[in-house]
Amino acid sequence: MTWFEGFALNAAILVIAAVLDLLLPEPPSAIHPVVWFGRSTSGLKRLAPRGSVAAFVYGFGMVVAVVGIATIVAWIAMNLLSLIHPAAYVVGGAALLRTTFALAGLKSAAYRTRRELADGRLVAARESLRSLVSRDASTLTPPLVAAAAIESVAENTTDSVAGPWLAFALFGVPGAVAYRAVNTMDSVVGYRGAYEYLGKVAARLDDAVNLIPARLCAILLLSSGHAASLPAGRGWRVMRRDRNKTASPNAGWTMSAMAGLLGVQLEKAGHYRLGEGLRDPTPGDIDRSVAVLNRTAVLVALAALGLLALRHAIGG
Repeated sequence: MTWFEGFALNAAILVIAAVLDLLLPEPPSAIHPVVWFGRSTSGLKRLAPRGSVAAFVYGFGMVVAVVGIATIVAWIAMNLLSLIHPAAYVVGGAALLRTTFALAGLKSAAYRTRRELADGRLVAARESLRSLVSRDASTLTPPLVAAAAIESVAENTTDSVAGPWLAFALFGVPGAVAYRAVNTMDSVVGYRGAYEYLGKVAARLDDAVNLIPARLCAILLLSSGHAASLPAGRGWRVMRRDRNKTASPNAGWTMSAMAGLLGVQLEKAGHYRLGEGLRDPTPGDIDRSVAVLNRTAVLVALAALGLLALRHAIGG
């Protein structure tokens, strides 16, 4: 097989996976790998020791086990599919890759929050945020609900789109699966509090794997905004000023860039305020953030295809 044939097969996987995401609902929980990652992590969490050192070591073992097994299973699956037929490799690979990102689901959740907020149903809007953010939304005002939705769209441009696609471009379907396993483990145990030491390895690994994707995604987000006549200069200035205000070393990049592009202040009360001095966001700004997401996803796909072509040209 020539390098171009290998590239064409894997490019088809990415394109078909994106189409499947747009046309089909999420796979049932019983067969969804990301659900398995979450349940496995939650189950192992319940068995974790209490001491900080023991919890840290146990957390390291959790990451090795969950991410390692997920990657190996994906690698075996892709190799078996390649032995059957190139078509099986493409279709099966696309089906598996599609489970590692959630572009359509992210947009749907954001639109649902926007609809509830625009119709004045604040309680329902707060409830809909559960599918976007983990924070307590029970007391959020309408601008803070809109801000939380926009923040989620911006942050997940990396976590739910760019990260998996770039991991696939560099390391194939097993790489995308490994990325999603790390990201899922971080969402389950990678936070401060009772499980801080248990989740420290997962959290730091998630920071590491998103280091480049988050920064690249922020640049592509600004580029997509500029193409749509949004003030990319203001987005750049806000990003430069506010990117380090979040606890995450990565999330602030895309979130502050989005704040600047839209001309809104994104606040998580008691934690950060991105785009301070700009106006409060409205339901319409959620729509605008999704439009930026759509254009950025196209640029990310092109970047991923470019990396994929380079990988095959170098490695065959």
